[in-house]
Amino acid sequence: MTVWQLTLHLFNFVLPALAMALLMPWAGRWVMGVGGTPVKRRMLVHAVVGVLVLVAGLVLQGNDGKMSTYMALVLVTATAEWWMLRGWTRS
Repeated sequence: MTVWQLTLHLFNFVLPALAMALLMPWAGRWVMGVGGTPVKRRMLVHAVVGVLVLVAGLVLQGNDGKMSTYMALVLVTATAEWWMLRGWTRS
């Protein structure tokens, strides 16, 4: 495997987490309104948490791309967004 192929494999591995990191703050703003942590910081948190979820799914299940890992990715990023927007204080 060449360095370019390895780079593409790693990028494709983290791409779902990066896509969630870009979309989740705007979805949270649409659903819950403005407030809480700044958008750039929320994107960074979602990217880090998402990559950790994907790595955990790879380690626990032995290969990547399982639907249960993607389900966990959505649930964890949505929970992080709720937490950063202080969803428990909203009625």
